[in-house]
This record gives sequence, C-alpha cells and structure tokens, in this order.
Amino acid sequence: METRSRAAGAGAGRCTRIIGGLAVLALAGLLQSCSLMKIAYNQAPELVYWQLDRHFDFTDAQSLQVKADLEKLQAWHRQTQLPGYIEALQKLQKQMPSDMDAAAACAIYTDVRGKLVLLSRQAEPPMATLVGSLQAGQLKNLERRFAKGNDEYREDFLEASPKAQRDKRYKEAVKRAEMLYGRLEKKQLAVIERRIDASHFDAPRSYAEKIRRQQDALHTLHPLVAGQATPEKTQAAVRGLFERTLNSPDAAYRDYMEKLTQDACATLAELHNSTTPAQRHKAVETLHRYEQDFRTLNAQKS
Repeated sequence: METRSRAAGAGAGRCTRIIGGLAVLALAGLLQSCSLMKIAYNQAPELVYWQLDRHFDFTDAQSLQVKADLEKLQAWHRQTQLPGYIEALQKLQKQMPSDMDAAAACAIYTDVRGKLVLLSRQAEPPMATLVGSLQAGQLKNLERRFAKGNDEYREDFLEASPKAQRDKRYKEAVKRAEMLYGRLEKKQLAVIERRIDASHFDAPRSYAEKIRRQQDALHTLHPLVAGQATPEKTQAAVRGLFERTLNSPDAAYRDYMEKLTQDACATLAELHNSTTPAQRHKAVETLHRYEQDFRTLNAQKS
C-alpha cells in the first residue's frame, strides 16, 4: 500500500498542502495510533501555523491573523467534515471482511481527494488575506525553503542508488500496511515488492512537476504581496494556484498521475485480498477505533 504523497508530489504546492494540513492530519489517523491522531487533530492549528511560519517567517500581526484563521478553519472542519469521515470509516469496516477490486480501492482514494478539495476551497479566503499581507522578503524565505526541500528530494530519490530508493519505498509501504493489518506475512510482503517493481513511479518526472509548482507559486504570489492587488484579484489568483496544484496544467503529468493512482488502487486491492481473516479482523478493529476517535473529536467544541 505505497503512499504517493512524498514520492510523486513531495514539496509541490506548499501553500495548498500546508494549509490543507488539517484534513491531512485527520485522514492520517487512518494509519496511526488513535491516541496520536486525536492529539494531532486537536493541535492541528498550531502544527500548521508552525509549518507556515517556517516558510514565511511571519510578523507579529500576521501571526495573530493566521492563528485566528486556522482556528476558524478547524472549527469549520470539525463541525462540517468529521461526520463524513465517520461515515467513510463505517463503510470501510463493512468492506474489510470481503475481497475488493481496484475500482473499490480507487473509490477510497476519490473520497479522500474530494475531502481535500473541499478544504482547499474553504482555505482560499484566509490564504488570500495572508498573501496580501506578505512582503517581498518573505517570498525569498519561501524560496529558500523550497530549495531545502529540493535538496532533500534529490538526496532521497535522484541521487540515491536504485536499490536504496526501492528499499526506502518498500519499508514505508510495509510500515503503513502493518498499521492497519498488523504484522504482514511473506506472501503479503511479496505483493508489496512486486507492486513496487511494477510501479510507474518516475522520480525525475515527479521532481519536474515539483519545480513547476514552486515556480508557479512564486510567479503567482510576487505581484500580489504588500497589497499590490485588490482582495478580489488576490483571491482569484490564489484559487487558480490551488487549482493548478490539484490539477496540473501539464497533460503528460496528469496522465502520469493517473497511472500512479491506478498503481496504488491495484496495490491496495491485491494486498488486501492476500490478507488472512485474522488480519482483516484486525483492520476492522483498527478502523472502529478511529471511528470512535472521530466521534469524540466531532463532539468537542474546541
């Protein structure tokens, strides 16, 4: 069950991805211990603020505004989105005892992506407010953070040996699968190995899109900083940036991402179908705990 988030899109579209951390942290609960998930969700505004501040180095006034906006965004998410997570978890629990095909696995991916799109739409106004208050020097700081992330990506996926890259992806995939199913057996480990070897993942291709998104972000933000544009123009530009991050204007890259998505769906289905009744029971128990955690989070006022 190999995750594509770091491999195919790591570091790309920082603004969208970071402010989307509320949903990401919540969804990550599906593959984390329940107690850690609850802590992460409740602390999401602070965690997302910290990440944003690392990239922009906020002024005191910006800090107050961003913190307030993130609190509002989380309140909206808790009140309107968590019920959908609970419903999704209930559906998954019913699916776990049976085999699944790639289409069923892709339905899970589509549901998760839809939730992230909704969050990005909600994040547009506060993001536009932030962009309008940025100064040129803060974009320089963002550019430096991009460069640092690029160095890390090249080290992990471009400069490492093919074996080191494969081993890293394999270990991460096994770790995530075992968080759901418990300890994997040889036949399941073989599925992961075979699917990684057959993957369409192309590190240089992913890196090229990463650079495109960074350049797009800098080009889009530069004429908007320091209140150079009207609020309406700024929000429209931010919406366009979010859209190009979620749906690349590069047709070849969209085709590549579709192949990676199909890879991920097929891998999840094949891995799930190789699990034992005991492992599927473990998955149901795990998902049920997450459902209860989301119910608790949904009931909390803050």
